[in-house]
Amino acid sequence: MMITALSLAACKDAKKEAPVMENETVETEMEAPETKELNITLNPKSDSKVAGNVIFTEEDGEVKMHAMISGLTPGEHAIHIHEKSDCSAPDGTSTGGHWNPTNQPHGKWGAEAGYHKGDIGNFTADAEGNAMVMFNTDEWCIGCDDESKNIVGKGVIVHAGVDDYTTQPTGDAGGRISCAGIIE
Repeated sequence: MMITALSLAACKDAKKEAPVMENETVETEMEAPETKELNITLNPKSDSKVAGNVIFTEEDGEVKMHAMISGLTPGEHAIHIHEKSDCSAPDGTSTGGHWNPTNQPHGKWGAEAGYHKGDIGNFTADAEGNAMVMFNTDEWCIGCDDESKNIVGKGVIVHAGVDDYTTQPTGDAGGRISCAGIIE
């Protein structure tokens, strides 16, 4: 009986100290969420002097856009994402129309009646012609497989005027005075 008790005790101790096999992996740390960032340059179009930078950052399923723009006339202007990253035309028209992968009517971002995924909206330039635009959404992604969300291959356009949020299909925002292509 004593031998059986010693054998059972030895088996219990063996289970507690089981060695890690060579091919086993033990996860001890959680992976940090992947952050993607694109920094693009806005270049003047339509004989303007409007320039700047736009930074897109994706983290935890949300894309943040931060645009710093100079050379504007003081007051309100519109900014949109357009269909193509081609800024070769002197007037910026080579970017095509607003990016609208879900075939919605033009409107203010979040409108119940619909809006384009590229309908970012209006911003105000100060008396020196400088402006900053901050925008966050989970309806965009950087380089993902969902073409209804992927902003890579699109263009950013700054317009001379204000988006009225109703005129179809563009919001009557006026000429294209600055352009940047979103290329990964």
